[in-house]
Amino acid sequence: MMQFLDARRLTGPSLLFDGHGSILDVACSGDEAERLVPAWKKHVERMLAELGWNDPEFATAKLAGGVSLAFTAPIDALYAASAINEWAWSACEHEFNGADAPDFPTALAEIRDAIAEEANPALVELELQAAAHGVTMLWDDDEVSLGLGSHSETWPVRDLPDPDSLDWGRFRDVPTALVTGTNGKTTTVRLATHILRAAGYTVGMSSTDYIAVNNEIIDRDDWSGPGGARNVLRHKDVDAAILETARGGLLRRGLGLYAANAAAITNIGRDHLGDFGSRSLDELMDIKWIVSRAVRDSGTLILNADDARLVGRARDYPGVVAWFSLDPDNPAVQAHTGGGGTAYVEQDGELLRIAGDTRERLCSAADIPITLNGAARHNTANALAAAALAAAMGVSMADIRRGLTSMTQDENPGRGNVFDVGGFKVIIDFAHNPQAIEALLDMAAAMQGRRKVLCFAQAGDRPDDLIRELARNAWEKGLDRVIVSELAHYYRGREPGEVYGLIKDELLRCGAREDQIEHNDEEIESFDSALAWAQPEDIVIMLALERSPELYDRIGAN
Repeated sequence: MMQFLDARRLTGPSLLFDGHGSILDVACSGDEAERLVPAWKKHVERMLAELGWNDPEFATAKLAGGVSLAFTAPIDALYAASAINEWAWSACEHEFNGADAPDFPTALAEIRDAIAEEANPALVELELQAAAHGVTMLWDDDEVSLGLGSHSETWPVRDLPDPDSLDWGRFRDVPTALVTGTNGKTTTVRLATHILRAAGYTVGMSSTDYIAVNNEIIDRDDWSGPGGARNVLRHKDVDAAILETARGGLLRRGLGLYAANAAAITNIGRDHLGDFGSRSLDELMDIKWIVSRAVRDSGTLILNADDARLVGRARDYPGVVAWFSLDPDNPAVQAHTGGGGTAYVEQDGELLRIAGDTRERLCSAADIPITLNGAARHNTANALAAAALAAAMGVSMADIRRGLTSMTQDENPGRGNVFDVGGFKVIIDFAHNPQAIEALLDMAAAMQGRRKVLCFAQAGDRPDDLIRELARNAWEKGLDRVIVSELAHYYRGREPGEVYGLIKDELLRCGAREDQIEHNDEEIESFDSALAWAQPEDIVIMLALERSPELYDRIGAN
């Protein structure tokens, strides 16, 4: 039976179209989707005809487990558009599931009232005038801004200026970059920010950890969606912006802005699979690829040539691409540079920029502090991506070189941080998916410790096979002990001990002994146990979901 999942606003370029509108998500089979799409469109068109809305764009996407259905709507009627979608679903539910029929006259009257309450003609006119003048406009429920960063001005959404009174020439953009992918987003954002600061920019940054302007943290929270982008891009001190752009915001609202100088996709890996709209790697690829639209007409799309899915998707991309790779013999890199394109690669421990026949050395991987003398290969890849981003934003090779070699691990908290504690080493990272954990364990292996213990937890909204894969891949890296944290507030629909049971069962299948597996309620308990277990030359690997400052306090106390 078909099931309503969500109806919401789309406020920027999304999976379905570039404009703004409303999207309806329905869980159903493929056959049910075939019947639902025309019925939904029929009901929406009936309502829109009565309202006098002309020429909406309709779009649908058939996904694993259901379908998304959307139509464009005026900027000042998106809540009303979502109400239309909810009404259309009620009509479809009556048609297909036998639910009570919704009353059309009542719904029409309620939606007309909603449109009247939401209407903001001044906002619509300002949007039209901004487009006519080629000026970027950002808007939300509370504020509207023209221009970006230091060239911007912001007003309350219900107290907007007369467009004819504005000096449109003073509203300009600042260099802006978007970063998405499964792993490496935050490190790439931080490193690119550091490079631009080394070049003299005042940099606004949004990420899953916080938003900041240079060293000033504005707010600590997950700001990797459109709200974080707007917050940064309205700051009057900002003259360049690096914006982490995560799956959730892209899926729920779309992009926070329509155009950027550069956009990077670090990789596509198995994380957040299982949520509607991202139940497969192909669907996750589609979501991440949305950022390409911001640079399709004017800008550079920066892609990981070591990711086969990105290589495949880029074949039909009409815009400018710059590749990065840990393999100078990568076929995509060689074909691209052979045709005059640009790539950033590591060769024999050296980071190079290749543009056609020209090869320019940036620095040695070992000279980049966050690569830990080259042991953290994933951070070498992140450095290549950050270099490509900065170059696409107009930064010189000299400034890129200086930025790469001057950012310390203290400026990248929670990402591969290594500490010497009582003769053994401690690695702290927030990795939580198989690909990221594998990269951390490879780094630990390169450090050649005597014994290794892994402390970690896993959220309950991950599929069973992903949790098992994580445990299996970790054990195969040569661990001597595994300590699993329970974290009750990460159950996310599972029973107490259920995630631990999956991990333990998989570890035992892989050959671990019962006495090599430990279970605690909280991460700090697991960390304390690992510190007590460790001896000189051992390595403690702490993968923290909670990002607790207590972990760092423990290190200082040892």
